[in-house]
Amino acid sequence: MIDLRSDTVTRPTAAMRQAMAEAEVGDDVYGEDPTVARLEELSAERMGMEAGLLLPSGTMANQVAIYTHTRRGDEVIVEAEAHCYYYEVGAMAALAGVQARTVAGDRGYVAPQQLAAAVRPDQLQFPRTRLLCIENTHNRAGGAVIGLERMQATIGAARRLGIRVHVDGARIFHAQVATGTPAAELVRGADSAMFCLSKGLCAPVGSVLVGSKEFIAEARKTRKLFGGGMRQAGILAAAGIVALTEMVDRLGEDHQRARRLAVALAEMGFAVDPRTCETNMVVMDTEPTGVDGATWVSRLAAAGVQVGATGPWRLRLVTHRDVSGPDIEETIRVFARFADRKSA
Repeated sequence: MIDLRSDTVTRPTAAMRQAMAEAEVGDDVYGEDPTVARLEELSAERMGMEAGLLLPSGTMANQVAIYTHTRRGDEVIVEAEAHCYYYEVGAMAALAGVQARTVAGDRGYVAPQQLAAAVRPDQLQFPRTRLLCIENTHNRAGGAVIGLERMQATIGAARRLGIRVHVDGARIFHAQVATGTPAAELVRGADSAMFCLSKGLCAPVGSVLVGSKEFIAEARKTRKLFGGGMRQAGILAAAGIVALTEMVDRLGEDHQRARRLAVALAEMGFAVDPRTCETNMVVMDTEPTGVDGATWVSRLAAAGVQVGATGPWRLRLVTHRDVSGPDIEETIRVFARFADRKSA
């Protein structure tokens, strides 16, 4: 089965498994796990921040950041389909007690003028606008990249408006590889950022939140509050170190394979726009075929290809290390069987 549902399905590499088996560990809740400490230091360095914090998941990393930055009753500005709003079970309301103010962006990007319009005036009746969350790359925008100029424009606008910035960089290293701009430059000026180790970087578990020393000290307490404190977590951190040191540069291979797939599907007449395939995601509109996304998912699976439906008429195909060049060619052949009638 060729699994294009998500890059979360990646399996740890042989080097990761060996590093995990040999990891030096201690109790991380006591701050005594040296491998976790090394991962956190490396992560902060790569992201241009002072300190890092290992968390079990990207959702927890985002929500720990939101909780730590805000007070109950505050308002958080997010793009209308941002992961922290769309896919995290209402956690910012349930856990931090804050409300989201959504802004419909340009493929995930909230421009400075949109941000300024969304910030609440200082009036008695209004919640206080405390935080802006930026997602880069943007999941529901099909892995869209927010480049350096746009990132810095919006981060700069937020700082002038007096609000904090958190970057959901679950796939920030995809943005780095796609643009040639270091992740540290993309998030420069933000108060915090996170990235996932367990997506395209292939580690089995984990995300890292980075920020100032003071912010991370407070976030560590929030992590404990959320039940995210881990003991001999160096076994997991060891895989994360391999992910950061060995798996970033190869992400370009995933981008090339996604582009190959997008172009081939478009040439067959499917509703795919290769121009929007900037990283490792291909998005297909199934409505012109007259067959809904769920049916496409079922019938493609029967042909040996797993994909995801991200809407009633929308498919998402995600490339990653465990999808080879020959796998992409086979996927193209599977779609070709349906090309004449444009349906399954």
